[in-house]
Amino acid sequence: MMNKTTIRTRVLQAVVAVVAVVAAAPGFVQAQGRLRVVTTLPDLRSIAEMIGGDRVDAFAIATGFQNPHFVDPKPSYIRRLASADMFITVGLDLESGWVQPLINSARNRRILVGGEGYVDASVGVPLLQQPASASREQGDIHIYGNPHYWLDPVRGKVIALNIYESLIRLRPSDKDYFAGNLQQFNDSIDESLASWMTLIAPYAGAKIVAYHNEWPYFEERFGMNIVDFLEPKPGIPPSPSQLAKVIHLMQSEGIRIIITSPYFKKDAAELVARKADAVVVTLATSVGATDGIDTYLDLFRYNVSALVAAFEQTGYKRQTSP
Repeated sequence: MMNKTTIRTRVLQAVVAVVAVVAAAPGFVQAQGRLRVVTTLPDLRSIAEMIGGDRVDAFAIATGFQNPHFVDPKPSYIRRLASADMFITVGLDLESGWVQPLINSARNRRILVGGEGYVDASVGVPLLQQPASASREQGDIHIYGNPHYWLDPVRGKVIALNIYESLIRLRPSDKDYFAGNLQQFNDSIDESLASWMTLIAPYAGAKIVAYHNEWPYFEERFGMNIVDFLEPKPGIPPSPSQLAKVIHLMQSEGIRIIITSPYFKKDAAELVARKADAVVVTLATSVGATDGIDTYLDLFRYNVSALVAAFEQTGYKRQTSP
C-alpha cells in the first residue's frame, strides 16, 4: 500500500508529464500569448521581432553568413514550420530552391500561399532590375526582379508593414501594441538613415566593383555606383577573361574598392585587388553575418561604417559640398 509521500510524488510526476505533452503540442505557445513565426532569412526575423515584440517567438531558417539562394533543408526546419503560426519569405524566387520542399513537408495549411499566416515580404516593395525577358544565357536571372530588396532600409519599412498587417490579422486584440512597435521601427529607420547618409555622403557617386549583383538597392539608397561585377553573369563564377576586363577597368578609372559577401571565396577578389591596387570589403548581406550584427539596424550600421573605412583607407578624394 502506498504512503502519502509516494502518492504525492506520483501525482506530481503525472502533472509534469501532462504539462510536457501540452507544451510540446502545436498551438501551445500561441495559447500562452506568443505567435510562432518562422522566416527564411534572419533579417526578416529581426524585423518580425521588432514589430511583434514579446508577442512573437521568431526563428530564421538561414543564417546570416549563408548564401540565401542555397540552404540545405533539415528535419528540424520542417518541425518548426509544422507548428508555425506565421511564415515570412523574401519571395521573388530568391528561396525557390529550398523553401517549397520544406513547406510541402510541413503540411501546415496556415502558412501555405493564401493562408492567414503566409507573408510574402516583397508585396508593395518597389523592385529594381525587372527583366523584360529571361533565359539561361543571362545567368541566374530572377524573373520578377532583383530579390535583395531588404538591403535598403527604406524598403525595410515596407517589409515591416507587411509583417504588421499579418500580425494583426492573426492577433487583432494586440493591434495597438503592434502599431506602436511599427511606429517605433519606422522612426528608428528614419533617424538612423539620416546619420548613415551623413557619413557616406562625401563618397556619393563613387565607382566600385562588386562580386555578385546583390547590391542594387543598397547602391541606390546610399549613392554608390557599381560599374561591374567579378561574376561575368549572375551566379556564374568569375572567369579569367572577366577578371582581366575588370582589372583593366579598375586600373584605367582608378577604382579602388571591391565589395563581396561572406559566402563567396575571396581569391578572385583579392587577385583583382592586388592588380588594381584596391581593397576588398566584405559587407554583410544579412543580420548575423558577423559578430555585432544582431538587428536589422546593425546591418546598415556595419555596412556603412565598413565602406567609409575602405574609402578612407584608399585615400578616396571626398566630395565637398558646393
